[in-house]
Amino acid sequence: MKKHTLCSLLFETTSDYQANLQTLLRLVNAADENSIIVAPEVCLTGFDYDNFEAVTAFGDVAGEALKKVSSQKTIILTIIEKRDDCVYNFAKVFHNGEMVYERAKARLFKFGGEDKYFVEGSDEDVRIIEVDGMKIALLICFELRFKELWQKIEGADIIAVPSWWGVLRTEHFKTLTKALAIINQCYVIASDSANEECTGLSAVITPQGEAYYNGNKPCLELKYNKKDIALMRRYMDVGIK
Repeated sequence: MKKHTLCSLLFETTSDYQANLQTLLRLVNAADENSIIVAPEVCLTGFDYDNFEAVTAFGDVAGEALKKVSSQKTIILTIIEKRDDCVYNFAKVFHNGEMVYERAKARLFKFGGEDKYFVEGSDEDVRIIEVDGMKIALLICFELRFKELWQKIEGADIIAVPSWWGVLRTEHFKTLTKALAIINQCYVIASDSANEECTGLSAVITPQGEAYYNGNKPCLELKYNKKDIALMRRYMDVGIK
């Protein structure tokens, strides 16, 4: 049986897209085989609205590079792309040389003006997928605040939360990510940016609600144990299967 490792990444996004990609590739390459790796939201370009054409053009370059390093690994992040003259913030899951899942951010952060630049995705696309026998779901940053989206991913073994979360709402991020793990009795891999305006609170949270934060580590690793999920769901039976 494969032994999987959960990895939350924490690094700063600079104005140099290629340098950001190289940072991500280096961290992915350093991770163990069978790792599930979650990177911060838009970590390759940031929300660089002044250079949006360059941002959207970089998506294809990044996607091909990530496919190449995803052998025996799962990589989860968001990438900004243009489709049919519309721009979306796509969550993507790469695994074994392929992109196995993508969806557009369904709840845009209007307080930050995201709705002026992006087209919103659909709630219908928020769902659990299976990768390597594990049930994986994801919420993108602001989506973490919507309880109806939590209900759609009930039963996941792992929930990834790639984020660009404002430092002024640090306690919200800590509380919501821990609550997500506790209420779903599953692992949560939360990855926030190390940029000054963000919380920097990347973490892996267990089904018991124990949070392990990256601190100064660009990659925090924790072994995945399916039994911990089963034990918690049996011990505190709230009907999650």
